[in-house]
Amino acid sequence: MSVEFLISCMQQTNMDIAAKSNIHGDCLIINQCDENGFFKENNIRMISTTDRGLSKSRNLALKNATGDICLICDDDGIFNDNAEDLIKKAYSELPDADIIITIIQRRKKNKLPNKIKKLGFKSVLHVSSREISFRREKIIASGIKFDETIGSGVSNAGGEENLFLFDCLKHGLKIYFYPVCIGRLNLNTPSQWFKGYTKDYWLDRGIFTRKMMGRFVASLYAVYFLLAKHKTYKKDIFIWNAMINIFRGIFSNS
Repeated sequence: MSVEFLISCMQQTNMDIAAKSNIHGDCLIINQCDENGFFKENNIRMISTTDRGLSKSRNLALKNATGDICLICDDDGIFNDNAEDLIKKAYSELPDADIIITIIQRRKKNKLPNKIKKLGFKSVLHVSSREISFRREKIIASGIKFDETIGSGVSNAGGEENLFLFDCLKHGLKIYFYPVCIGRLNLNTPSQWFKGYTKDYWLDRGIFTRKMMGRFVASLYAVYFLLAKHKTYKKDIFIWNAMINIFRGIFSNS
């Protein structure tokens, strides 16, 4: 069983990001920059592309990946020395798992169970892309890709990983949470994707929530999200303005 780390990043001039992320195994870097090219050094490959958008980066990585198990990464992750072994152990213990969610330590506490658990639609709403690993052949066979019309780089609200996991569940794939920490975030690395809780953020959040849930359920979830996250965004935008824009997205034709 081989494990491959799939890093999405921007404007890299070399492949040092693999070492900075403490990756010791196979690694595929998708570098969105101002030129196209391919580079290889030992077990590290880098594809440079002028395309933009995190979902396009993920799909390009998926298309060119070779590992049995793939782990989604960004440029702000630092992995434990034994991260690869921990991933292999998780899949060995859960042979029916198509996707396994592990823990990347971050400032906020993970809203995930503290034991092995099969995840459904509600649970995957709390999953970050950095915590996702999957059996590559199962994803390829199911024809599942990241929606390139949403997500960081082309919209302002992200959500591409949650829609990806919803699609996996709809296709009958099995998603498990495995309670092991495989790394941490480098909190000194600013996000190259998130642009703040702007009007466009709320518009785009409405769009991707509707794509996941349909208009009726998305409307109910939008009210919950607006109230539950108010402390997080209240310095950036009034709740009324946020509500107007998230519902604009839900009822748009985009």
